[in-house]
Amino acid sequence: MSPRLSALRRPTRWRWVLWVALAGGFLLVNFHRVSTGVLSGPLARTFDATGTELGFLHASFFYIYAALQLPSGLLVDRFGTRRVAGVGLLAMSVGVVGFAVSGSFLAAFLSRAVVGLGGSVLFIATLRFLANWYRPREFATMTGLTVAAAGVGGVLATTPLALAVESTGWRNSMLVAALVGLAFAVAVVLLVRDRPADAGFEPIDGVTPPAGFPDLGTVASNTRRVLAAPSTWLLGFVLFFLLGTNFTVLGLWGVPYIVHLYDVSVPRASNYVLLGNLGLLVGPPVVGWLSDRVGHRVPLMFAAVLAFVLAYSVILLTVTPPLAVVGAVLFAANFTAGGNILAYAVVKERHAAAASGTVTGTVNSIGYFGAAVFPAAMGAVLDAYWTGETVAGARIYTALGYRVAFGIATLSGLLSLACLAWFYLRYVREPTGSARPADAEPETVED
Repeated sequence: MSPRLSALRRPTRWRWVLWVALAGGFLLVNFHRVSTGVLSGPLARTFDATGTELGFLHASFFYIYAALQLPSGLLVDRFGTRRVAGVGLLAMSVGVVGFAVSGSFLAAFLSRAVVGLGGSVLFIATLRFLANWYRPREFATMTGLTVAAAGVGGVLATTPLALAVESTGWRNSMLVAALVGLAFAVAVVLLVRDRPADAGFEPIDGVTPPAGFPDLGTVASNTRRVLAAPSTWLLGFVLFFLLGTNFTVLGLWGVPYIVHLYDVSVPRASNYVLLGNLGLLVGPPVVGWLSDRVGHRVPLMFAAVLAFVLAYSVILLTVTPPLAVVGAVLFAANFTAGGNILAYAVVKERHAAAASGTVTGTVNSIGYFGAAVFPAAMGAVLDAYWTGETVAGARIYTALGYRVAFGIATLSGLLSLACLAWFYLRYVREPTGSARPADAEPETVED
């Protein structure tokens, strides 16, 4: 064996190959959950859809996705990353094919729900993989890199997708994406292993994955403890407001907002939404790395949520700032996702390793219910301010309607800040003002 191949067979090198296979699958999850921003015009024309209906179509992914985050965590804890992620990618690809060939709004709605069904397991499965293959001081960094991979998917769902749709149509573009998903499903099944021991390696220094999969009784006990912990719900609602807003703006209403109020083409509008996805690409690994180095997570989360509020308030107050400012706002608002990912590290550190998938799945589930609620809510607000005009079959909304929509975005950031403050006061600082460690709360589960 060559020295290069021999080095690759070290667990600290080989784990990167396995992570790439999983991160590639999660890249596709984010591509599909935000692609409706570029597809909104073609979908409105194809299915003669209103803004509210487009909101429901976009959110159909998140209804299933959010509901299955806790079950996903249970499945991953019980059956492991490889099997759960492989089946999830296969189901997601089948749903994409169904979406691409849909002949009615209902068929498209149900197919996109299947996409959410398959995609629902990928992030939690990857977090479980990280907990088994990476040291605790590396966890936030790797979670950030995983979310950055999702940012790449978001970038591909902007200008590149817009150009592909103009060239080949939205249906053919989705079929190509389905084929890519099938390729990643095969890669996960062939390459990924749940623990270093399953790949023939000695345990990685500082990492103690569970020796086997917990039985159903242990999973049930862990679930009860996780759901009974107030900290789970507080951190979950932090994500509810932040994820719900960002995925709605990036994934659905960002492109129409720029097209309608600035009178530019969809590909050009997509360039500015692309900047938002670049924020998602850069922010999580930077903030995750910083958190792992300085050892503080909650203060960085505070800074991120405050930046989120300030960013969206710019559009709330000005409605149509220069397009460069819109791009900067979207970049900043999604850069703050680096603070979001710290919630997973904080909540994981409050529970034992056997409950890793369960607790991260629970928090993720609460967060993605926001992504299921906000699209239709913003769509209903915009429909209330419809001008009565359409362009190429798509409705045109007023500047006041978009001001109200971005007012909702700003308010959601303030509510997230309130939840985080509550968590900080109850769990991070003693009433006397002295700091206490994250594991001081007596809610830790047993292996």
